[in-house]
Amino acid sequence: MSSPVAAPLPTTDRPEGTRFLREALLEAEFTADGLLELLGAPAYTALARSETVPALRATRGERPLETLVRLFLLQQPVARDRLAAVLDVAACLESGWLRETGGDELAATVDVRPYGGPDGEDWFIVSDLGCAVGGAGGIGSHDEGVVLGVGGASTTLAGITVRTPVGSALDIGTGSGIQALHASRHATRVIATDLNSRALHITALTLALSGAPAADLREGSLYEPVSDADDTRYDLIVSNPPFVISPGARLTYRDGGMSGDDLCRSIVQGAGEHLNEGGHAQFLANWQHVEGEEWTERLRSWVPRGCDAWIVQREVQDITQYAELWLRDAGDHRTDPAEYAARYDAWLDEFEARKVKAVGFGWISLRKTAHDEPSIVVEEWPHPVEQPLGDTVRAHFERVDWLRTHDDAALLQSSFVLAGEVVQEQVGLPGAEDPEHVVLRQGRGMRRATKVDTVGAGFAGVCDGSLSAGAILDAIAQLVGEEPVLLRDQVPAQIRTLVELGFLEPAAPAAPGADPVG
Repeated sequence: MSSPVAAPLPTTDRPEGTRFLREALLEAEFTADGLLELLGAPAYTALARSETVPALRATRGERPLETLVRLFLLQQPVARDRLAAVLDVAACLESGWLRETGGDELAATVDVRPYGGPDGEDWFIVSDLGCAVGGAGGIGSHDEGVVLGVGGASTTLAGITVRTPVGSALDIGTGSGIQALHASRHATRVIATDLNSRALHITALTLALSGAPAADLREGSLYEPVSDADDTRYDLIVSNPPFVISPGARLTYRDGGMSGDDLCRSIVQGAGEHLNEGGHAQFLANWQHVEGEEWTERLRSWVPRGCDAWIVQREVQDITQYAELWLRDAGDHRTDPAEYAARYDAWLDEFEARKVKAVGFGWISLRKTAHDEPSIVVEEWPHPVEQPLGDTVRAHFERVDWLRTHDDAALLQSSFVLAGEVVQEQVGLPGAEDPEHVVLRQGRGMRRATKVDTVGAGFAGVCDGSLSAGAILDAIAQLVGEEPVLLRDQVPAQIRTLVELGFLEPAAPAAPGADPVG
């Protein structure tokens, strides 16, 4: 496979050529499911590691799908007469999806990768040559202006984004357009921005080839393209920015170009003035762990005024691991050893100058609120989660609203239901009469685990929405021979924690006229 190259792109002025190509791709089952069936799991997963030999071996036949995989995904020249049986060659040449290579062969001008939408949509992500399979990692040096395809960060952000119907969505640093494509399903209007005009062109191609509505594409850095517009507020803002903390901005697609983690901080802080009340902003980011400074407080300082925040650190790397990861991403490990060592030194010099000891990676979710005391939760959770998490993020902020409008008296009058797929684990010595502690564990969403005492476990176990919290605690007090007033005083804090973490959900209010309990 060739290294990424900023080659001429297909035109956006000939929609019929794009339409013909989409029809041909679908007819040949050039889809995520079709690709997996053709290649098999080993060859399919090898592509994510930028290993193409298994896929090349699996596409040596003459079927239309094999032809298209070799052409668009593996970047192999294909004989004109073979392509003519699958595509409208003239239309694809005229609109720029194909180019002549000399002799009787044609080649693709861009990567096209099948991508399955959340409801089974057959989408296609366009990117520069050499960038779709496995992203940029390990495939050599590349032009700083190239646009990458789908990677792990892209799909992570798409999975955590809240997907409620909205009037307007803003995708900052759209790249190949995957976030704008997802937003087109549930936003009346999608605005996508990027500093790289090539990325905006490729986003237009991605949307058109996927059969999605066109987006409002604007060139510029961060919020600049929308700050002076009439529509400066949005219901949803998303960004998978160039978050890599590096010495300089050698690679536009990944390096922030500001000092340290200032680019990520600027995106987060700028969201507050661009969100409608109740709107969400969701980002991937890197942040510095600075000597003598709590990383949690650093991130709290990023949260804009008037916004609730839920920040999750998913991974931490020391500065040597971090530098090596991104040097490999750029293919620098394949350059001259002296040049590699010099670049490695430059990274460590930068971190040493800023007293950075490690770098964190994670998710930042904001929700614009009118409440006087916004909720800011900063936590570390490196464990496996269940994607997509958009509903989990939305429910987190809904529980935040509920908890701050219910004091302990109101909480005791409320009823709760145990969230789905929560199990109980008891830990203790074999043969012991009572467990040392009880753990509740989620099977869905964040898949959290939390310790509770026997009263908390018993309370959670009987929550089915039929009784108030106060009534349940009174019954437990009678069973364990405890004063009811004591449990009513002590247990609400534990109930709040279980609600905050999503183990318990407030039950729907009783119908008018129903008898109160508690």
